[in-house]
Order: sequence, then C-alpha cells, then structure tokens
Amino acid sequence: MLFELRDVSLARAGRPVLDSVSAEIHPGATAIVGPSGSGKSTLLRLLNRLADPDAGAISYRDRPLVEYDPLRLRREVSLVPQLPALLPGTVISNLRYAADLAGKRLDGRRYLGLAGLDAGFADRDVAELSVGEQQRTMLARALAQEPEVLLLDEPTSALDQAARDAIEATLAKLRAELEISLVVVTHDPEQARRLARRAVRLREGRVAACGALEEALA
Repeated sequence: MLFELRDVSLARAGRPVLDSVSAEIHPGATAIVGPSGSGKSTLLRLLNRLADPDAGAISYRDRPLVEYDPLRLRREVSLVPQLPALLPGTVISNLRYAADLAGKRLDGRRYLGLAGLDAGFADRDVAELSVGEQQRTMLARALAQEPEVLLLDEPTSALDQAARDAIEATLAKLRAELEISLVVVTHDPEQARRLARRAVRLREGRVAACGALEEALA
C-alpha cells in the first residue's frame, strides 16, 4: 500500500474541507477526481505533510505519516502545484536547487528530457517561458530530487489542448521509464481515464467511491 487514509478530517475557518475520508492509494497511477471545492487539492497536500489533518490517520508505506520528517518526506513524495512556482533565474538553476536540497547529483539533460524539454532550455530564463514550458520545468525540478511519488495538482488546467496532450504524453512516458507512482488531481474524468488505473472520487469533502478506475468513476 502506498497511502492509506482512515477517517481523515480537516476544517478551515470552521468549515469542513475533508470529512471522515477513508481511502487506499496503491502504487502506480491514481486519480483524485471531483468537482471544484470537493477537497481534492487539500487531500493531495496532506500526502506530503504540507498540511496535517485535524483528525484521523494517514500512513505511507504502512508507516504513520506523522513519523516522517516533513522535509525528507517531500523529497521522496514531491508535489507539483497547479500554478507554476519557479525561483527567479534559469531553468537549470531551478533544477540545481532541487537536486542540492535532496543531496542528489544533477543530470540536467536527463531530467529536462524526461519532462519533454530539450537541453537548449537549460539556460533559458524562467520568466521568458510559456505556461506549458513552466509546467514542464516544474516537473523536471521535481524529478531532479529523484522522488518515488509525484503528486500532481491539476497539471494541465492552465494549458491549451495541444500542451495538455503533450504533458499527458510526458506523464505516460515517465510511468513507462521510471519506477515512480503518480497521484493526479483532476476535475476531468476523461483525463483520469487517460492517466490512471485507480481513482478516489470526492464529493463535498467525502469519499463517494474508491477503487478500480471505471468502478470509481461510475
């Protein structure tokens, strides 16, 4: 088991965001699906301790998540947010920053290639990149830490169809080439079908279904 959530609840400003959520997330590719405001992004943030629940328990690889040091956990379970949040400077300086944090040797060409960028992007200023290129740079930066799990929050929501298709192809390539698990937040059931094998479907902060993809989306 990759992650297990048992009766997890979280409120913000007195309003429940997640309410008694119980779900299992297996190795491989899992989609967290539901409409806006259903708690998808909040659930994702709990998985690498960017937030902790008010009640309930989460385990990662059969060990309580609270036993993991948050910074070390985030190098193994890396989150790529919905909106690009790059550091000022070049593409390669962003990758180097991530690799240094994780104590990894940077192979910039490899990680750029895995994210669908050629080596010519290394010295580009991130401020000059398109949104799609920034999203790919965020992905390459996450990969530079050599994580075991990628958490992806609406990875194509700001992109046109061509860029969306390219990012989805990149994610499929990553699954084929690396032993890495993906947990993808999406509001689009069709994207879930393209990217995942299992799904957790949320509605108003509660689990509506969890399991094999088509059964969970039915």
